Amino acid sequence: MKQILSNMAGTVWQVLVARGDSVKANQDVIILESMKMEINVASKHDGIVKELKVSEGDFVNDGDVLIELE
Repeated sequence: MKQILSNMAGTVWQVLVARGDSVKANQDVIILESMKMEINVASKHDGIVKELKVSEGDFVNDGDVLIELE
């Protein structure tokens, strides 16, 4: 199982994929907001979204699991 991790602490501003969606490597899947800046989080792998571990408005830390891919 592959995981997409947060690359910094911040608030989940927008989730761009849903369970069952196909994603490609380098595709933006989540946008974080930190200190009034938007930071795109991209998948490093191709796969299918198995589980979203966060929702919009959640606070995440650097290294937290955001999405699991199969």
